[in-house]
Amino acid sequence: MPHSSQPAWQRVLTDNWQRRGPLAWGLWPLSLLVHALVRLRQGLYFSGFLRQHTVPVPVIVVGNVMAGGAGKTPVVMALVQHLQAHGLHPGVISRGYGRSTRDCREVLADSPVAEVGDEPALIRRRTGAPVVVARRRIEAARALLQAHPQTDVLISDDGLQHYALARDIEICVFDDRGTGNGMLLPAGPLREPWPRHVDLVLHTGSHPAFTGYTARRALAAQALRADGRRIDLATLADDGRPLLAVAGTARPQAFFDMLQALGLPLSLTIALPDHADYAHWQRPQDRDYTLLCTEKDALKLWRRHPDAWAVPLEFAPEPAFFAVLDRLLTDAMRARLSSPHGHPTP
Repeated sequence: MPHSSQPAWQRVLTDNWQRRGPLAWGLWPLSLLVHALVRLRQGLYFSGFLRQHTVPVPVIVVGNVMAGGAGKTPVVMALVQHLQAHGLHPGVISRGYGRSTRDCREVLADSPVAEVGDEPALIRRRTGAPVVVARRRIEAARALLQAHPQTDVLISDDGLQHYALARDIEICVFDDRGTGNGMLLPAGPLREPWPRHVDLVLHTGSHPAFTGYTARRALAAQALRADGRRIDLATLADDGRPLLAVAGTARPQAFFDMLQALGLPLSLTIALPDHADYAHWQRPQDRDYTLLCTEKDALKLWRRHPDAWAVPLEFAPEPAFFAVLDRLLTDAMRARLSSPHGHPTP
């Protein structure tokens, strides 16, 4: 039995973003205003009227043009682990969406999730790479490089439209929604017109809507608990207790569908808003549920429900994606070595 706390108006709007119906056309005049503002802002940066800040190491931006999540954080973690495996020392910068603080701070192993954001905390936990959050990404970049001078490449989690930070490689991430109805906000889901130039397009879903690289995306075979204990999903499916799955992500139904595809008979699913903090969430008491959640949610849920089982997502872009990325990164590093100022010449 599914349950969702998403406001009804939000569900109606996002559903209509997949087609050009009466609601989309009714909002179309507002999207024309958004289009004009987006183009004006881009022009101010690309003409040099507004300054783009550079840093002495290559910058990879992982973002999207769609409102809502498209799977950027798994891509960031996969990139970090790939670069680490090749002897590099990547660092990650993020705005830290949903955090209670507004300053620039490093994400440490014991940082409260509420103060740094759930996605930066997950990236730090999974990869061990240095992570810094700040409202201005250039501030986060400078702080990270000062604290960790061995860092030789920066990855920006989101920020495709944050033009104040100059970047060397842009990766645009899409899920199975593609570009929806192809219209800009609020008539459609696009933050800016598509297509636009990016270096790499990566599809995180199973049904790419247009040309780009793909990735293998699946849940791990084991779930883990706050105390470090692990258990096979097959064991959870067969132990007889009713299963409750909760998710506070951009697309919670995708998590529920993946669990059911693995044979887990979910008795109840609860969809919460993306980045839900679980501070006031009440666990249903009508039955003795085994609680399942995403790894991102677990960092907040474990504070009050340490028995919750987190099911990690295993994400692996195709080898061809990494081959192109490696070539682009090598070129960016060579450009910096050839520049007397530590960044590519104009």
